[in-house]
Amino acid sequence: MMHNFDLTIVGGGMVGLALARALEESDFRIAIIEGITPSETLSPVADSRVSALSRASEVMLRKLGVWQEIEKYRCSDYTGMEIWEQDSFAKIEFQAEQMLQQNLGHIVENQVIQRSLLEVVKKQSNVTLFMPNRCQTMAVGESEVWMTLDDGNVLTTKLVVGADGANSWVRKQQNTPLTHWDYGHSALVANIKVTQPHDKVARQIFTPHGPLAFLPLDEHNLCSIVWSTDPLRAENLVSMPDAEFNKVLAAEFDCRLGLCEVVTERRLFPLKMRYARDFVTERVALVGDAAHTIHPLAGQGVNLGLLDAASLAEELLKLWSAGKDIGRKRNLRYYERWRKAEAAQMIAVMQGFKDLFDGSHPAKKLFRGLGMSLVDKLPPMKQDIIDRALGLKGELPQLARESYD
Repeated sequence: MMHNFDLTIVGGGMVGLALARALEESDFRIAIIEGITPSETLSPVADSRVSALSRASEVMLRKLGVWQEIEKYRCSDYTGMEIWEQDSFAKIEFQAEQMLQQNLGHIVENQVIQRSLLEVVKKQSNVTLFMPNRCQTMAVGESEVWMTLDDGNVLTTKLVVGADGANSWVRKQQNTPLTHWDYGHSALVANIKVTQPHDKVARQIFTPHGPLAFLPLDEHNLCSIVWSTDPLRAENLVSMPDAEFNKVLAAEFDCRLGLCEVVTERRLFPLKMRYARDFVTERVALVGDAAHTIHPLAGQGVNLGLLDAASLAEELLKLWSAGKDIGRKRNLRYYERWRKAEAAQMIAVMQGFKDLFDGSHPAKKLFRGLGMSLVDKLPPMKQDIIDRALGLKGELPQLARESYD
């Protein structure tokens, strides 16, 4: 069967759905293609795949009418951050109250964000969902793109948006080159019960093996961990019996929250930096992990992707209202320059932060300790760090800007 659309989004995850939602009030005919249908029921146990949503992301999701859905499920704000280095005096702390903020962000399960977005997008009259469906072919013509799906459906569209993750099928069809490197770490994620309350504080320790973060969830003694370490050690940690893993984890975290008990499956994800040379080609645009992936040190990956979606939606609406072709590369160059600059800056910051904590030479540890102690005692510098973490700095799309009406 033949279908005609203005915009086809490949990938029905958080970023792809956010883009469709941002175009709710437009005349765009939108298709969303997603290979996996999310479960209609939310697991009673919190999932270990979580995101730390910044203030900018929260503002955007509120304006899109999604935050209210998220709050119906599970969502945990955090009001403090503690960062320190093992066997060193290097440490820094942030308190929302001192920063004149209600909180420093929210920890939300990825499945909750996706489910909440899907529930509102399903109600949009301008969206057609092809789910579960996978793309088979994509042929880019002068004025449209022809796509075939695994169920025999054929789509034509003015613009294809690749929101299909780090191993993007769309990006591969375009042979878009990548700048990439391996961080040499794998991230182990799981949910952990602790014997001491987390008090809504996000904590991260830097050890000789890599960073370990404990992110507070909605139960006072439940945290989601992101443990970055070398791949071989990560494999060993995953295969350990629970009791042994719990002991190693508590020791690695300096027993900061007491004894640990793993309560979910332990999952591993290789950590790689990816940066597409082109975020836009003729009739194709990339957003989110399809365009860039970064180290999870500061939990900014999803926030960067959501801002991609808001930025692209803003540019598409401008082009549409001006009667311009939304699929032409030259018309989407501003979006590409805008988001490539933001992504490159974030990649550089994360790499610099990672490099700073690599190595255990006494002189380097002393430098880190002095530097963090200095920043901890300088309110303007701490405020600048928090403003960046909250997504309140940089060139924000209108959807992510707080209104002061």
